Amino acid sequence: MGVQALLDDRRARTAAYAVAAIAAFYWVLQRLWPAPIGVLVQGLVIGGLTSLLAFGLALVYRSNRIINFAAGDLGGFPGSLGVLLVLGSGVPYLLALPVALATALVVGALVELLFIRRFFKAPRLILTVVTIAVSQILALGTVLLPELFDDIATSDSFKSPIGLEFAIGQTVFQGNEVIALLAVPIVIAGLIGFLQYTRVGLAIRASAESADRAALLGVPVKRVQMVVWMVATVLATLAIFLRAGVVGLPIGSVLGPTILIRALAAAVIGRMERLPTIFVASLALGVVEASILFSTSRGFLVDPIIFVIVLVALVLQRRRGGRTDDDASSWQAARDVRPIPRELRDLPEVRVGIRVATWGALAIAVLLPLVFTDSQVNLAGVIAIIAMVGVSLVVLTGWAGQVSLGQIAFLGIGAAVGGWLTTTWHWDILLAIVGAGVAGAAAAMVIGLPALRIRGLFLAVITLSFALATSSWFLNPEFVHWIPTERIPRLPLFGRVAIHTETRFYYLTLAVLVLSLLMVRGARRSRTGRVIIGVKENARAAQSYGVNATSAKLVAFAVSGFIAAAAGALFVHHQQSLGITPFTVGRSRDAFMMVVIGGLGSVPGAILGAIYLEGASYFRDSFPSFIRPFLSLLTTSGGVLLVLLLLPGGFSQLLYGGRDRLLRKLADRRGLVVPSLVADVRTDAGAGADDDTAIDVRSVLEDAAAAEELPMEHAEEAAEVHA
Repeated sequence: MGVQALLDDRRARTAAYAVAAIAAFYWVLQRLWPAPIGVLVQGLVIGGLTSLLAFGLALVYRSNRIINFAAGDLGGFPGSLGVLLVLGSGVPYLLALPVALATALVVGALVELLFIRRFFKAPRLILTVVTIAVSQILALGTVLLPELFDDIATSDSFKSPIGLEFAIGQTVFQGNEVIALLAVPIVIAGLIGFLQYTRVGLAIRASAESADRAALLGVPVKRVQMVVWMVATVLATLAIFLRAGVVGLPIGSVLGPTILIRALAAAVIGRMERLPTIFVASLALGVVEASILFSTSRGFLVDPIIFVIVLVALVLQRRRGGRTDDDASSWQAARDVRPIPRELRDLPEVRVGIRVATWGALAIAVLLPLVFTDSQVNLAGVIAIIAMVGVSLVVLTGWAGQVSLGQIAFLGIGAAVGGWLTTTWHWDILLAIVGAGVAGAAAAMVIGLPALRIRGLFLAVITLSFALATSSWFLNPEFVHWIPTERIPRLPLFGRVAIHTETRFYYLTLAVLVLSLLMVRGARRSRTGRVIIGVKENARAAQSYGVNATSAKLVAFAVSGFIAAAAGALFVHHQQSLGITPFTVGRSRDAFMMVVIGGLGSVPGAILGAIYLEGASYFRDSFPSFIRPFLSLLTTSGGVLLVLLLLPGGFSQLLYGGRDRLLRKLADRRGLVVPSLVADVRTDAGAGADDDTAIDVRSVLEDAAAAEELPMEHAEEAAEVHA
């Protein structure tokens, strides 16, 4: 009877489940990667510090509905400052830490005020890209910071202010580990108390549930969001500073995505709202990492294993409604590019203009080698290859609405497969490109299967983790032995056409790019393309018409993976070697920013973005060395922020805006009323236009009905309502 009463008690039952889960976790861990208790406790210390960063990610997400990719770098600059004060200036530990925390408050407030607030009304995906740009700015400041301290660079942990130490087995825990063990629960308790028992904490929780409702109730939402960013920066600073005392900090270098991925994984497992789950996930991931490192001594195994753990955890989670169930529409960065209105499509001027623009751009691309040097032709080939990656992202994210932050991983897979087919199997390069594309399509579909259950934010984190696993494990010849390590020759096409020179290979790259554009253009005009767009706009409505949303998403992943992997096969033969540097997570984020500033729904915009980011790097080398860092900032983070401030829709907004102005002038000259173009003018003019300049709504709607854009009975009803 006593046992039954114990089982009926909810708290006792929860505790029993927790003990059973811990025992099962320990048993599995010891079977896969056995490690002593001391190593597991060391993993708990690192996992606890990671949880602080994960809490900051969750707070920012609940406040702004974005992935804060600057989470690690927010704490990197103040944390590095505190470490440098201890190591370089001899400032006492207990004084350097408050200075670092005060700096964190200032950094958090400035980031929210200067960057986040300016994009307050922008689509959430645009704001997420802004955090990527902010992370690069903060990383640059972290890299330049040691110059103020005579270029001190060390990865060793610094001396603890307390001399206490103890050992668990062979593992010795010194003062910094003890401080971390004590600080993490204290900080978490303080955070919980702040959120639950203070007026500011209650305002944060209210604005997280519904910012509009909180604003109606008098909550200063923008001020509250500044507090959120300050708290997140303080948490990140504590995590970085305390971690530096335990495992060291690479002062003078970018922290990289490794720390961020661990925190993102834990935050996503907790669905960005369950703090206890986030904390437990952080501890578990820290223990797994420590066990793998102790048992195998192979750090590159950690990333793919964590990727698999997070993927399985998300797939097994029960889908439910709430704020964290990302609606795909909230991740749309830009509207689809509007086609030329059918009233103007067949006019001679429009046809001639399209042909002149198309053939003119192609002629410029063909004639480039006649005026460029070999190095410039080489750069043009790289731009064409990266443009293919951009086109693949337009298909996947711009059209299908599936956020991918790991597209460079498919480029790397295509490079590995393409190089292997030509060096080992001696395939012709064109066949190798097709084979690599098929491999990329298969890999993309495997990654796309979880997209049937994981959307928006969570899928973005999965693809980013996949990119990190690919660069550290799949492209590592130490583990994947068939990866080509020797020089990859440019063998003649079909055994006859030489492509060994930069000019000849450029023409091959240009031809493959054109074929990719034709394939994407055909897919967009087909029923499959219309289905993909329809599923993105409203999946439930599309399914009500018998559309298979699952097939549409998988087709988008396959087409996107094929193009990106085919570009990888070209790239490995262009570079004539396979390395890891071109396929890092940073390159994936750069590729995504490239497409966003070009215009996520526009194929020409993706090409313009590639020209902007990749081409500008060449001219940067022509300037003096002291100017190059600032030019680098302009072509990466600074340039992205500037473009998004001036052109929220990217370069395609400027391109298609100019096109629509020309079409509007043509329609006026021809005396044609084009409903879509008139709607633009009506919107710009506003509701307060004079009667003599007002648009005849009935005539516009009747024209739309005549063009089969609106049923006639609906046009009459709309005109009566307007009257």
